[in-house]
Amino acid sequence: MVNFRTMENLEQKIAEILERNVRVEADKAWELSWMRRLLITFLTYGIALLFLWLIENERFWLNAGVPALGYLLSTLSLPWIKQWWIRRYNSSHQ
Repeated sequence: MVNFRTMENLEQKIAEILERNVRVEADKAWELSWMRRLLITFLTYGIALLFLWLIENERFWLNAGVPALGYLLSTLSLPWIKQWWIRRYNSSHQ
């Protein structure tokens, strides 16, 4: 005989897992999005710009680009490095 409470509980758990998967996929998409990368790049530039202006750095508008560009370049290299690391990790754990 089938216990309907157990079936309802299983259906509820499956629905919760599916909802969680949607949230996780959206979070992953945000982490990889160009919108996020550019937003952080511009925020980094703005904060560095303000700091360098406050300390009266010459050409603060140009020097503030260094950390912003560094961040953007690091995001471009990370997918390649991640794939390399995963291949290395998988080959050493088989």
